[in-house]
Amino acid sequence: MPNFRLDRIAEEMRKGIDRIIREDVDDPRLQGTFSITRVDVARDLRYAKVYVSVLESDLKDGLLKALKSAAGFIRHALSSRITIRYTPELLFTADDNIAYGIHIAKVLKDVQAQDQHKNGEDHEG
Repeated sequence: MPNFRLDRIAEEMRKGIDRIIREDVDDPRLQGTFSITRVDVARDLRYAKVYVSVLESDLKDGLLKALKSAAGFIRHALSSRITIRYTPELLFTADDNIAYGIHIAKVLKDVQAQDQHKNGEDHEG
């Protein structure tokens, strides 16, 4: 199966899963700021790894547990929204790329501030 088809299916699944979670799943653990960042679909369409980014790290475990327990419901709802022969089993996992990017940006900002402070001292003395 060509990769562009898998990519297209993965993007449609990402949009559908996000909409289902926000509109249809009623679980108090699904709170805070989170997003479905991407979906990786297996070549045989049997499994889909769903990456979830959570900004509040203390809510991450509860949110992932809620999504894992609602995976069957989400899969069933997704099967009516996307027309493919077999709806993949959903495997939810945390995506730490955004948090890591924020950390790297902070480190770079701190280094830049130290460098400017150091250059300011060199020019004065």
